[in-house]
Amino acid sequence: MTTTGYQHHIVRTLRDAGYHSELIGLQHIATDPHTIGYDHVEVVPGNRVVDVTPQAVRFINSHPKQPFWLTVGYFETHRPYHKAAPEDDQRCVEPPKPIPDVPASRLDMANFHETVRTLDWGVGEVLAALDAAGLAENTLVISTTDHGIAWPMMKCNLYDGGMGVHLIMRGPGGFTGGKVCDSMISHLDVFPTICELLRITPPAWLQGRSFLPVIRGETLEINDAVFAEVNYHASYEPKRAVRTKRWKYIRHYGERRHPVLPNCDDGPTKAYWIKNGWAEQIVSPEALYDLLFDPNERNNLVGDSSHRPTLEEMRKRLDAWMRSTNDPLLHGPVKAPSGARVNDLNQTSPRDHADVVA
Repeated sequence: MTTTGYQHHIVRTLRDAGYHSELIGLQHIATDPHTIGYDHVEVVPGNRVVDVTPQAVRFINSHPKQPFWLTVGYFETHRPYHKAAPEDDQRCVEPPKPIPDVPASRLDMANFHETVRTLDWGVGEVLAALDAAGLAENTLVISTTDHGIAWPMMKCNLYDGGMGVHLIMRGPGGFTGGKVCDSMISHLDVFPTICELLRITPPAWLQGRSFLPVIRGETLEINDAVFAEVNYHASYEPKRAVRTKRWKYIRHYGERRHPVLPNCDDGPTKAYWIKNGWAEQIVSPEALYDLLFDPNERNNLVGDSSHRPTLEEMRKRLDAWMRSTNDPLLHGPVKAPSGARVNDLNQTSPRDHADVVA
């Protein structure tokens, strides 16, 4: 089986540095996880916390003889969520901004709370295993996600609720003490940070910057802007964004000017939005937001002449980034890979019939 598509995965760089790599549970990289490059892919009965956690603990308890990179992938907090626990009274649960505070979204958030509680238990078991094995002080633990939570205007969108993720790290190299960092960090920066921490030479093709100078207190920022993109989720919806500390610029490609509903996972909040006309809402081809005065990104300033200089600057930033990364959109629409299942733009749910790309 071919592995040529994953030559840049971090496990290949770490293997050259003497690390064993292990995958347990969920991953969103390849149809066949064995093609990614892990030294071992553990077979688990499912990807939920209850299935994955015991296997991760068992691996740690085996006292690996060489340094290791362990990926523990949980289905939580994907939808469908767990049913809310009694302590999560849906009458008193506040949904995330800017979602309206109504019964449907409160129920949705109560279920999310229970799902997160389950995830926290699984992570806690893995951390406890590291402590018991005497590995905690010499193990860098990274907890993160690949996008925002699966709610309308969040996952598969380039608002902060979609491109913003949690990144929690614990271990050697300064990652102790309960620090909170407000610097603009991109996932691109994690790989070079690990290289610097381990004192290994980063690959010549590697993008991003080590944020250890931020952790050491030598600087407040390593980036003056970060970038994000979407091509496909369930449907094709190409868009790009650039974010600075104060400003966000989003650009949509193609002719569609309405929400692509299959790209939002099903749930009570989505159903409530659809019932009230979400499908007819207008999506602007460009958007500029002032994140200082408009953190929920509701007031599009593209048509405001007083912000024209900022708009032009953000357009140029995005254009330069797309050129420097040879963005495929510069050469036309991005074709889905052979075998992918793609929903029609006018469908409602990612569970609707999807065509298979030849």
